[in-house]
Amino acid sequence: MRIILLGPPGSGKGTQAQLLVQRYGIVQLSTGEMLRAAVAAGTPVGLKAKEIMASGGLVPDDVVVGIISDRIDQPDARNGFILDGFPRTVPQAEALDGLLKHKHLKLDAVIELRVNESALLNRVETRVAQMRERGEEVRLDDTPEVLTKRLASYRNQTEPLIHYYSERRKLSTIDGMMAIDEVTRAIHRLLLALGAVEPKTRARSAAKAGPAKKAKGTNKGTKKAAKKSAKKPAKVVKKPAKSAKTAKKAARKAVKVAKKATRKMVKKAAKTIAKKAVKKGSKKGPKKVTKKRAKR
Repeated sequence: MRIILLGPPGSGKGTQAQLLVQRYGIVQLSTGEMLRAAVAAGTPVGLKAKEIMASGGLVPDDVVVGIISDRIDQPDARNGFILDGFPRTVPQAEALDGLLKHKHLKLDAVIELRVNESALLNRVETRVAQMRERGEEVRLDDTPEVLTKRLASYRNQTEPLIHYYSERRKLSTIDGMMAIDEVTRAIHRLLLALGAVEPKTRARSAAKAGPAKKAKGTNKGTKKAAKKSAKKPAKVVKKPAKSAKTAKKAARKAVKVAKKATRKMVKKAAKTIAKKAVKKGSKKGPKKVTKKRAKR
């Protein structure tokens, strides 16, 4: 994601930029820091900026754009960046558009943190009064007088950017007067709608899985559990074997009992049949003999 944060001094751009850096793994590009880094590194653009700054002049836009060009070519800016404090004017925005087009990059979002200027002044006045009551030192650039001048400069130079990016359908406005976490959630929802991806989500899920040592412990535990479970089924298999044997024995006994019963029944039946036959034979036999004797 390549993002520009717009907003007057005290709107919370720096705080939100740091939160975006942590969440999306992108870098925050501040023109002041980039200028100092380029001068310290002794790059051609940095040396040019050093001469201008040494003479007390303002660094021209083409030099600042050159420093930004060198910075976004560095490896840590490949995933994206946040521009904080640049562009400040419409000509700078046009120069930035030309730079990104030349590098075949696109600007994903311009987020304006809209605030109430009178509320900002009240906040600064309250903070300065509390610091003075505690005997703390107040920074020279953190007073209501300085903030009033900075707000006037923002209105004259930077507010035209709102119209510039709105025409190009890049601008999104968020209420900067909300609590910090609410502003953060609103920016997050906006970026998700634009297709932003959190690279740290995978790291969080991996961290939840636990370190490698714990994984080994779990493997050992699973091996032990597997051994136990392997033993238990063996016992279960033995039980059916015993029941099968007993069933066979019971079946054999039942067959023997049945055989004995059938033998007894057969014997009884044979006896009864024999008795009946004897009785019938004894009755019929004498009658026939007497009849034959009578005929003779």
